[in-house]
Amino acid sequence: MRVADTIPGTDLELAQASAAGNEWAFETIYRSHVRKVYSICLRMLGDPLDAEEVTQDVFIRLFQKIGTFRGDSALSTWLYRLAVNTALMFLRHKQRQLKYEANGGLSPMPGSAPPGSRRDGLWLDRIALERAIARLPPGYRTVFVLHDIEGYQHEEIAQMLGIAVGTAKSQLHKARLKMRQLLRGMGPDRGTSPTRTSSGPSSPSSGEPLRS
Repeated sequence: MRVADTIPGTDLELAQASAAGNEWAFETIYRSHVRKVYSICLRMLGDPLDAEEVTQDVFIRLFQKIGTFRGDSALSTWLYRLAVNTALMFLRHKQRQLKYEANGGLSPMPGSAPPGSRRDGLWLDRIALERAIARLPPGYRTVFVLHDIEGYQHEEIAQMLGIAVGTAKSQLHKARLKMRQLLRGMGPDRGTSPTRTSSGPSSPSSGEPLRS
């Protein structure tokens, strides 16, 4: 079969070609989406090494599941939902093993910036933001990252996560309120470990809105 006859064009054709063993098709999908998948994983996990590990796992899972893609949604939506679910599974596994992290996952503690730098305030603000995101319950964090950081619309998020649009909006509203609370209290942590991961004791409404 000639190469010219085997070059797929649409998402569904790429997926079908990948499932049939076309390495070029899978490489095309990988190169088109790996940076965005890594970005989502990094924002959800807060640790570059964890994000790299989960990104690799996402594409392993993609390779295994690509034949199930039917083209009902964009391939990107389908893949990013897989990335979110894989990142959440990683978080659950990590949280079962470690109740507290030893300041290793996110960033240096506030106050450790090089003294005298004119950018100290901005640097610390970024640290505070990243740490606050990491403390959001998983359901809130997912919607907050996808909407306010990655720029997806509510309809896209709802489709990606398998939830209602109203649920996505509600989760985002609650996530923003929680972020304000966390950022206001980002000095002394009022008796809570600053390295606690996000799914510690939290209200039932903050559970994960995903459906496998």
